[in-house]
Amino acid sequence: MGGTSARGRAGQGRGERAAVGGERVDGGVGHGTGGGDDVGLEDGLADCGPGYKWVPGGARRAAEEGLRPRLEALRELIALSRSRLDEMALDEAGRVLESADERYRLSGEHTVVALAGATGSGKSSLFNALAGASRSEVGARRPTTGEPVACVWSGGRPGAEGLLRRLGVPVHRRHTPAQGSPELAGLVLLDLPDHDSAATRNREQVDRLLGLVDAVIWVVDPEKYADAVLHERYLRPLAGYAEVTFVVLNQVDRLPGDAADQVVDDLRRLLDEDGLALGEHGEPGAAVMALSAATGEGVAELREALGQFVAERGAADRRLTADVDTAADRLRSAYVADSRVGLTERAREEFDDRLAEAVGAVATGRAAERDWLRHAERACGSPWSRLRCRRKDRRARRRGAVRTADGSGHGTGEVRIGAPRTGTGRAASGGSGSDGSGSGGPSAGPVPAPLSARSLSARSVSARSVSVGSVRGEDGRAAARPVVEQAVRTVAGEAAQGLPTPWAQAVREAAVRGAEGLPEALDAVAAEAEETLWLGPDAKPRWWTVAAALQGLLFVLQVVGVLWLVGAVTGVVDPTEWLSGLLPAVVGSVGGPALTWLSGMVARGPARRYGQEAERRLRGAAAGCGRARVLEPVAAELLRYREVRERYAVASGV
Repeated sequence: MGGTSARGRAGQGRGERAAVGGERVDGGVGHGTGGGDDVGLEDGLADCGPGYKWVPGGARRAAEEGLRPRLEALRELIALSRSRLDEMALDEAGRVLESADERYRLSGEHTVVALAGATGSGKSSLFNALAGASRSEVGARRPTTGEPVACVWSGGRPGAEGLLRRLGVPVHRRHTPAQGSPELAGLVLLDLPDHDSAATRNREQVDRLLGLVDAVIWVVDPEKYADAVLHERYLRPLAGYAEVTFVVLNQVDRLPGDAADQVVDDLRRLLDEDGLALGEHGEPGAAVMALSAATGEGVAELREALGQFVAERGAADRRLTADVDTAADRLRSAYVADSRVGLTERAREEFDDRLAEAVGAVATGRAAERDWLRHAERACGSPWSRLRCRRKDRRARRRGAVRTADGSGHGTGEVRIGAPRTGTGRAASGGSGSDGSGSGGPSAGPVPAPLSARSLSARSVSARSVSVGSVRGEDGRAAARPVVEQAVRTVAGEAAQGLPTPWAQAVREAAVRGAEGLPEALDAVAAEAEETLWLGPDAKPRWWTVAAALQGLLFVLQVVGVLWLVGAVTGVVDPTEWLSGLLPAVVGSVGGPALTWLSGMVARGPARRYGQEAERRLRGAAAGCGRARVLEPVAAELLRYREVRERYAVASGV
């Protein structure tokens, strides 16, 4: 944790008087002859919110302006993520918020600094040197310090009592310095147990207090400054706290000549390898110092650095900023995507295409086109061709009835738009052509239409229906379901690509939930499209009427001509007048089929457009169903991810 950018500047002493003496007072902080200026009790702090700034005589303050939005963003981030992330992943961030709330409810005019180190490093000796008297027990017995000891330079500022209660410092371990030190006014100095103590309880206390103090002075000695436990368990994981960290090499009086400089240089090297930024040349970072608590060498420099550090009153904010940085860094993998996320237009189009394939939009369009041609043929064909079509329709109905009675089919054997489909969305090759016959439906082919058996069996037999064989009903719906499921899996995979694992899983789950009723919804869409096209075109083209009138005229000419020829043969009319009957008979007999052929050629363009419109409408209906059930829930999850990503960006200080 480390020094600040202002450590190189000269600090100004506070005008408040420091407490003197070394007596302990039960229920509070020890004070001496000037006890009226010492730390007093502060009641009701737990009722204070974090929105108060410090005023003279008070202890409440608000978060630093730059830290406040980060804390609020972290709070919102946790709220938005509880249903997506594991509770354990959010616990640390929650603890940071709790710690910030607790710290900002307490005194902002005091800075809590802990002396931490290994057994025999001289923490307690340095503590006493800074306090100006023996306040922490020093001895050869290990461990000497079994519980934290505090010394408070109140400077007449109330509020330290609440901090000490939060830290859990026993009342009999709370002291004041032996002499006035106005430059340290506001300092609460702790002497922690050894971090490598043989007593588990001591190590647990160290870990707990290191999470609560505003800054740490790591005290090392020439023998154990490179200790692996210190570097791997504490300094390396706490590298982000460089601005609230001091590293002090104690006992330099034991080193001969320039050995102290060499040890300090090696210590700096180790700290650099730990990733701990060092405060050099006015840059923020950890302060590295060498001193001897026994002889007093370098203690004054440490006192001066602490005075500047405390006078800034920014240690708590910097400590909490580092806490937020650490929490945000550990949550990074849960919020930062590997690449740009979201559904591309191409993925949406492919999803729509697969749904159109599932409902057989292409087959529906082709069947509609054939239906239109059939209507045109019947409207514009000769009376003989219309009679022939009716006879074929009757035979087709009889065949369907026989199949139903035999149990070989699932219905009438005829269905309208949307039924003659295969798994690729192509119309059954045996569908009726221009002659209206439909005898060549798909006898095999594993993927028929997704219409349900109920919707198909409810259809009445129509003369204009298309015979499609016997692959229908539940088999059809089951065959279309894999197409729908594959479409959903594909679009979910596209949407989840690059997302952090929790959000990718949320996107996939949203897609799966939406897909649960999608095949049935597409069934309904296909059935509705079939009903819409059941009766053919809404408006009959006028030229159908003209062609029908011409067909009637040609039929009359044909009949009159034939009758005239029969009369000429039988002698009813003058046999020499047979040419007068031949001409209308030929015109009627040739003109009718010719007009039928011409009408069929003319009808191809409108029929194609009619089929394309039917395909477009069914495709659009299926796409709308897919958007409502799958794409919109997926988009909602992506939007939620973007919201939490924005909150994470604020919380992480990006």
